[in-house]
Amino acid sequence: MNVYKPSKIRNVVLLGHAGSGKTTLAETMLFESGSKKRRGSVEQKNTSSDYHEIEHEKGKSVFSSLLNLDWRGSKINLIDTPGTADYIGEVVGPLRVADTAIFALNAEYGVEVGTELHWKYTEKYNIPSLIIVNKPDNEYSDFQKTVDMAKERFGRGVVVVQYPYSEGEDFHAIIDVLKMTMYEFPEDGGKPDKLPIPDSHKAQADLLHNELVEAVAENDETLLDLYLEQGELTESQMREGLHQSLLNRDIYPLFCCCAKRNMGTGRVMGFLGNVAPNPLEANPPKSVDGEDVEPNTEADPL
Repeated sequence: MNVYKPSKIRNVVLLGHAGSGKTTLAETMLFESGSKKRRGSVEQKNTSSDYHEIEHEKGKSVFSSLLNLDWRGSKINLIDTPGTADYIGEVVGPLRVADTAIFALNAEYGVEVGTELHWKYTEKYNIPSLIIVNKPDNEYSDFQKTVDMAKERFGRGVVVVQYPYSEGEDFHAIIDVLKMTMYEFPEDGGKPDKLPIPDSHKAQADLLHNELVEAVAENDETLLDLYLEQGELTESQMREGLHQSLLNRDIYPLFCCCAKRNMGTGRVMGFLGNVAPNPLEANPPKSVDGEDVEPNTEADPL
């Protein structure tokens, strides 16, 4: 059994409205990381997180479930939660132990009631949050509408890191404006090919890249000076800036993936390992008196 240092641990909670694909996302992350040899599905009632009989009957999560996986040396503790408001108690508990939240948005419907309810709790507990626009292969997918809704509801801190090359049945590639690379996936998903961004998308990618860099720079005076001086930030500077901006809830990075077809989950896990806070860096919980409770790293585990 591997023993991980706190710096290599990520405690992550999956949030979002019912049907946004949280359970499928969790299942695909387990499979992609090698923690499972066979990927289950909600329809076949064999996912790792929905294992209660009532969840099989309803076809959705009722209880929160703790999963864990290793992604390139980082241990990701992943908590899948129900999206229906009836089971909000199963969401509030995990929020008290999570250091990062991932919001799944359905690319057809965008921000829904459950999404907004969960968002209010991440605000209350000051939890760094990132967003995944899921199901871009849906025939009614509208990525830009979903991004616009997220910005309207959650503020200008929502910044695009990835967007789909195409949507609907033709979805097969993601353009990453942080790495300035296109990831093209095989038909059955999995490891993508890294390709140059096509000329037809170069202007859009450059625009979104500049918006991302500017959002990171404006939240850090040192990085802002470097950006004004150099006109760009290095990858390590961007990583540092994103880390701090995420921690401060100044920025909510927005990704794109198709969990059901295993397209894009690896990049999200890489971002968690490289950028998301570990338990020692995470915002401390507050006592009933509203005071920060700093963790004692020398204490015995419970």
